[in-house]
Amino acid sequence: MKSWSKNLKSKRSIPQEVPRAAKNQRVGIFLDIQNIYHSAKHLYNSRVNFQELVTTLVKDRTLARAIAYVVKSETALGEESFFDALRKTGFELRSKDLQIYPDGSKKADWDIGMAVDAIRNAGSLDTIILVTGDGDFIPLVEYLKLGLGKHVEVAGFGRTSSGKLKEIAETFIELDHVPRILMGIKRRLQIQHGTVPRAAPPPGRKPQYRPQGNKQQ
Repeated sequence: MKSWSKNLKSKRSIPQEVPRAAKNQRVGIFLDIQNIYHSAKHLYNSRVNFQELVTTLVKDRTLARAIAYVVKSETALGEESFFDALRKTGFELRSKDLQIYPDGSKKADWDIGMAVDAIRNAGSLDTIILVTGDGDFIPLVEYLKLGLGKHVEVAGFGRTSSGKLKEIAETFIELDHVPRILMGIKRRLQIQHGTVPRAAPPPGRKPQYRPQGNKQQ
């Protein structure tokens, strides 16, 4: 994908709130579940309240499209209930199976599919919000901004988000500073201060691949 780096406009980073905008502004959210789920788990031993996430990102604008990208694993327990919860929040789900190769390596990403959907829907949207910290989406942000003239916001956890991705987004919403998005905050704070033992992993096999948000550029 062609690089538009030389023409990038300056962005504004905010800790808690999305800028107010006209109510008729149409917003599309594209949610990288693997990145956000594992970032919340790794950083805070917490889960994401996706209803609060949507409310925080959209604010008083109009949500026109919300798509979440998930990876299915045959051995993961409680997966379907998690997917149902996402649907009830208003997300359309795109799903694929976890790929396991003969050498034992695993692959589970939606980079291309998420990029294609964002570009395909761009014509009917004023603002595109990518919920991910994955630096692989840098060319997509550049193209949406400078190739299609769209307002692009990125939401992710600060410590697992690509530094350059933060820079090129017109607004970066640092989810770490929106505590109502994380579930079980009291327990998280207790864990950080060493007053309770860290919770055991949830039932089912934990994926062994690294979250995409750990890739820094």
